Amino acid sequence: MSPAAPRPSVLFVCVHNAGRSQMAAAFLTHLAGAEVEVRSAGSAPADSVNPAAVAVMAEAGIDITAETPKILTTEAVQTSDVVITMGCGDTCPVFPGKRYLDWQLDDPAGQGVDAVRPIRDEIEQRVRGLLAELGITATA
Repeated sequence: MSPAAPRPSVLFVCVHNAGRSQMAAAFLTHLAGAEVEVRSAGSAPADSVNPAAVAVMAEAGIDITAETPKILTTEAVQTSDVVITMGCGDTCPVFPGKRYLDWQLDDPAGQGVDAVRPIRDEIEQRVRGLLAELGITATA
């Protein structure tokens, strides 16, 4: 990406913003560094991030213990170039000129780490694919 090009912005959306969207945002932040502006949000945010998601991300060397679920706002969608829903049927406000993707992923809610690991691994692969589509080289 050339220095003159604006930094792309990606928003990950899931109902509770406690598992899939948090893992996706953490992977994108970890792999893209400052090359991408990363947000995550949910229409009905949980009180805290899913402990199994925190545990499996720690196994991957990424600490998300300080993250908190955030409410989805129209402004977050308006200021994002790419909006990715996490296969949870969440609806986002639709604005022209935005790229919308829906990643069909199993829900880690109520699952143990053994069930969440494959979800984490699939999210990492999808994030790496997204970086390639954006023309950004992963830093890790």
